[in-house]
Amino acid sequence: MKIDTQKIGRLKALTEIVTVLLIDIISVLLIFHISVFVRTDILPFIYAGFPDELPFRNVLNIWWIFLIWIFFFYYEGLYTERFSFWDEIKSLSKVSFFSSIGIFTIVSLGKLSGEISRTVIILMGVLSLFLLPVIRINVKKFLRHVGFFKRRVIILGAGETGRLIAAALKREPNFGYAIVGFVDDDPAKLGKKIDGIKVHRGIDKTISYINRCGVDDIFIAMPGAGKERIQGLVNTLQHKADHILVVPDIFGIAVLGTNLRHFFQEEVLAFEIENNLSKPVNTVIKKSFDLLVSIVLIPALAVPMALLSFLVKIDSKGPVIFSQRRIGKKGKLFRCYKFRTMYGDAEEKLSELLEKDPASFREWQKHWKLKDDPRVTRIGRFLRMTSLDELPQIVNVLKGEMSLVGPRPYLPVEREDMGRHGETILLSRPGLTGLWQVSGRSETSYHHRMSLDLWYVRNWNLWLDMVILLKTIRIVLKREGAY
Repeated sequence: MKIDTQKIGRLKALTEIVTVLLIDIISVLLIFHISVFVRTDILPFIYAGFPDELPFRNVLNIWWIFLIWIFFFYYEGLYTERFSFWDEIKSLSKVSFFSSIGIFTIVSLGKLSGEISRTVIILMGVLSLFLLPVIRINVKKFLRHVGFFKRRVIILGAGETGRLIAAALKREPNFGYAIVGFVDDDPAKLGKKIDGIKVHRGIDKTISYINRCGVDDIFIAMPGAGKERIQGLVNTLQHKADHILVVPDIFGIAVLGTNLRHFFQEEVLAFEIENNLSKPVNTVIKKSFDLLVSIVLIPALAVPMALLSFLVKIDSKGPVIFSQRRIGKKGKLFRCYKFRTMYGDAEEKLSELLEKDPASFREWQKHWKLKDDPRVTRIGRFLRMTSLDELPQIVNVLKGEMSLVGPRPYLPVEREDMGRHGETILLSRPGLTGLWQVSGRSETSYHHRMSLDLWYVRNWNLWLDMVILLKTIRIVLKREGAY
């Protein structure tokens, strides 16, 4: 008896959608009841102005608010598309925001405050920002573990591009892609394994691999194959798998916010790449975000910074704050502030070490840093390990010289090393933290850090800044890659 794999696949996809729908309904109900509990049993003790009882008696009377939440889940593609971890967090945040605004507007305009508490609506929006991602992503992680939400894929091309795609898919399990193999025509690669994944022979045998392995999606990672062959593969395989993803021979360009434009009659595609940092509104948004977060942080950081200042002072002679000229936006120099982490004769110690120790000289040339730096004080090592030495840069942010997130603040002597990339990197204010800090930090090479700065400037958006800030907190707490 022949098994209809397509029918099984459709049934599995439908089961996954229904399962996620139920998860979302239960999650919103849970958040609703938590919000009601906070409103009735906690807030009246904090503020006596809240009445003890809510206007509604039965959740069935306000069933429509749950339909609004589910509508925005659907509108954001959370039942039909696959997201990376941070993109799913972003979409869930938008669901929380738009659902809360929509319900609040209906209640206000329809004068329905007698049916549902507006405080409960606000509480649901706030709590869902934290609870929805925790519930949804972890439940889906468990379901992937038992076999759901997985897409079996093959990668056509076992060259460098294919390796990059495989590494990207492994690094982002939230997509649910399970690589069943590579396919390539190069005899030298056949039978070998790339990160434990076998390379199979014959691009022309792809259809048989699809049928034999139950492949859902295909990645074509053969940028050197030529236009005609790739076009032929796409046309041949388009109706043999659910999705075909073509990886073009274009690297290093902006990817966040890039749109695909098509011209129907000419059958031409074009990538629309926006210069986000050139838009005045984005400049205002980024600067406003920096100022708002900095103003909120200063009261919380005042006591820790005072304590660290005292420890720096008693640990060694010299000023508490060390300032150094750095390159700012559009090449303008400014004084960058840090807690002093070195002895007063730091430069003499460095020169002596680099002259006597070739290994240290090579390390300095590669990273512009030393892992076992004799110039660093005892408290300085702790400050660097935790990145707390950079806290005074919050003053640079308030002065408009730096941003919370941005490229590394380069030294004037590095301007020549930046070369032609400097023009792009210096379009943004340097950051207190940045993409390089959440991508290995001091463990990355100097040129890799520069490429990360380039990527950040080309791809900037406010959500990227938020993700980097959240990742920075995790990195600092785990003390990864700092010295």
